Amino acid sequence: MHRKRRMYIFMAFAVALALYYFLAMRHKSTSQARPPQPPHRVPPQKNWHEPPYKTRVPEKYYLMANTSQRASAVIVILARNRDLRGVVSSITQFEAKFNHKFGYPYVFLNEVPFTEEFKKEVSALTTASVKFGLIPHEHWFQPDWIDEARASAVRHRMGPILYGDSVSYRNMCRFQSGFFFRHELLEPFKYYWRVEPDVQFYCDIDFDPFLFMEGEDKKYAFTITFPEFKRVIKGLWPAVKYFIAANPDLITPDNAMGMLADRTGTYWNRCHFWSNFEIAAFDLWRSDAYLKFFEFLDARGGFYYSRWGDAPIHTFGAALFARKDQIHFFNEIGYLHPFFGHCPAEPLHSRGRCECNVTESFDTHPWSCLDKYDALFSPDGPWGLNSNTSQRLERAATSQAGVSPA
Repeated sequence: MHRKRRMYIFMAFAVALALYYFLAMRHKSTSQARPPQPPHRVPPQKNWHEPPYKTRVPEKYYLMANTSQRASAVIVILARNRDLRGVVSSITQFEAKFNHKFGYPYVFLNEVPFTEEFKKEVSALTTASVKFGLIPHEHWFQPDWIDEARASAVRHRMGPILYGDSVSYRNMCRFQSGFFFRHELLEPFKYYWRVEPDVQFYCDIDFDPFLFMEGEDKKYAFTITFPEFKRVIKGLWPAVKYFIAANPDLITPDNAMGMLADRTGTYWNRCHFWSNFEIAAFDLWRSDAYLKFFEFLDARGGFYYSRWGDAPIHTFGAALFARKDQIHFFNEIGYLHPFFGHCPAEPLHSRGRCECNVTESFDTHPWSCLDKYDALFSPDGPWGLNSNTSQRLERAATSQAGVSPA
């Protein structure tokens, strides 16, 4: 009897073992035939109660100066040889306030070769790596397909406007909008900080903005925002609306378009980030969505048939293709580009040993659009662009009789 029981137990064990190996081999075969794919993660939309910059930069990013940890980042400066004195001023301050502690490399770009004098004097200002690049002809100069008679007539009419009659300024705006990030000297990097001649840095920057951007999943950062001049953006908003209506699948959920347009999608308030200061991720501009957006706008000819600037183009690019919380206001960084500046209030003013008057900060000026950025994160704030809004934009664009994208 006991012998019979042992035999049944052994048989049951053998069947179970055989079944286990059969299922294991089947799973292995299935896995080899169809390798597992990583899940597509869409981060849940966060319920915000205040803009992210109200939470100060975490202390861990202040501890990086004395370490070897650095982001894949570069300082980018577009300059002409005659800008040497302004470049020297900007870099001297930038090194004193920030980069002597962090040693991030510089790349200077110009549509003509830099002189030996320029390269020698600039290189002497820093111990960091400095490279000088030549902009490809096709990335800078007015394209052959532009109707020069039409463009010339526009420049003549816009003569009294700042840079209204300038071809080189238009070339610069087009380059900064769609080409600078393609330069071979910038290809190795993931982040950049744009610096211009004759700017001022008011405060000591003791934290690493690049590691902050990387660690906190930020794509674009600014210090000053205000409305663009109406006379230089003719046709831009209709073109943006046409693009949105035609490409709703490219628009990022929980985006920042609520800062720029009304709920119906009819009006743009002309707010934009002043791009002479920007810290951003290159992959924002290198993305298929932004490249398609730029190529669509470029084909309209608005850089030359109006005077579209890179600032509103970048603003729309960030607002459409990044989440609103990936766009960051660097409250800690005191900065001046003539004639507007940002000066941090206390306690950031003292911590940064800032050399500016907070009462003169543009943030409190009636023209500042910072309040519209802040409203993005208010529970009762503006809308985010979604599929329903895209439909409203499409109706608004197509209902404007006689309005073309450019």
